[in-house]
Amino acid sequence: MKITFIGAGSTVFARNVIGDCILTPELGAFDVCLFDIDPVRLEESYQILSNMNATANGKATITRTLDRTEAFTGADFVVNAIQVGGYDPCTITDFEVPKKYRLRQTIADTLGIGGIFRALRTIPVMESYARDMERLCPRALFLNYTNPMSILTGYMQRYTDIQTVGLCHSVQGCVPGLLGELGMEDKKDEARWEIAGINHQAWLLKIEDAAGNDLYPEIKRRASDPAYNTEGKDLVRLELMKRFGYYVTESSEHSSEYTPWFIKERYPELIERYKIPLDEYPRRCVNQIKGWNEMRDSLLKDSHIEHKLSNEFAARIISAVLTDKPYRIHGNVMNNGLITNLPRNACVEVPVMVDRNGLNPCVVGDLPEQCAAINRTNINVQLLTIQAARSLKKEDVYMAAYMDPHTAAELSLDDIRSLCDDLFEAHKDWLPTYR
Repeated sequence: MKITFIGAGSTVFARNVIGDCILTPELGAFDVCLFDIDPVRLEESYQILSNMNATANGKATITRTLDRTEAFTGADFVVNAIQVGGYDPCTITDFEVPKKYRLRQTIADTLGIGGIFRALRTIPVMESYARDMERLCPRALFLNYTNPMSILTGYMQRYTDIQTVGLCHSVQGCVPGLLGELGMEDKKDEARWEIAGINHQAWLLKIEDAAGNDLYPEIKRRASDPAYNTEGKDLVRLELMKRFGYYVTESSEHSSEYTPWFIKERYPELIERYKIPLDEYPRRCVNQIKGWNEMRDSLLKDSHIEHKLSNEFAARIISAVLTDKPYRIHGNVMNNGLITNLPRNACVEVPVMVDRNGLNPCVVGDLPEQCAAINRTNINVQLLTIQAARSLKKEDVYMAAYMDPHTAAELSLDDIRSLCDDLFEAHKDWLPTYR
């Protein structure tokens, strides 16, 4: 069995996914091929993962390559964690150019003007990988961790023949994070819940204790009581729950830029009220790069690197496919009637049972209408961005940006078009030619 990891220079993430596989005895002996376009980061990841494998007496045989044919040939599973353009120059561009129009963002990797252009520069690369896979490992399962999740995964599912699922850890962290924040830690282990929607905007539809008692009334009571939220955490998510009745899976910094209500140049007091961290993602990138540079040398010299199981789904999926022991994940899949009041061509995040037959998504039915309505505002942008990536027409990009909730709430149609043109110019070395 062969696992290929694309974007292996993302060392911390590679450690979690491959480390989890090494600590999963059901996988037996297996091969790991690390691939990246950066030879230095690739070598660093190779050394660290090799040391970790040795420490765990693991059965993985780890290799690395800069050659895509070698990486994909014979792969059974392909894990994707690429970031096209990286922090410098592309992430910086995604934030700084919109600021000229007084358009501010927090993360800009999933939706908004930043998410749109991140998708446009990433889709051609992922499509080229898919064509290689169709030739070299057509039966491989593609595990996508790269954002913007719904756009990229949806594109792969609609326009390639590669079996693809999008994976994110926001679902795993949703209930423990909510209960911990509100002082209900004692309910964490016993809570039973249902979540469905779209990536980064899935809804906690039901949450009960072991006896079947609804926990939502107490959650909402505590969310309205400052005594349980003294640090002002996740105020956007709690406000969305207050207004629309359901808690959303992704953080407040993400959620604030998926909607038109929180980041508003005309109302700067909202930023303080909801503790919205503008420019959060560039700040994280700088800190992560600094942290990695400080940690790298010690890790490379450490011949005894240990790993603890993470909550990522990749190793569990691989184990379920190989052993035929079913495992439930939440995955991003094509909405073939799974959520009945969302578009069928949308990529949705729903429970998925995994076994030797691969991915078996579960039917959810209708979402509460208000939840579906909010999802549709994001899906509009996702589908139009996918259309633009296919057509290579600037007009389709403009339309995707016109429909973005946050962008449209701040800018005129003329300014949105002008902003897109500025980003086309700034990203020209990373994009195909749009006409």
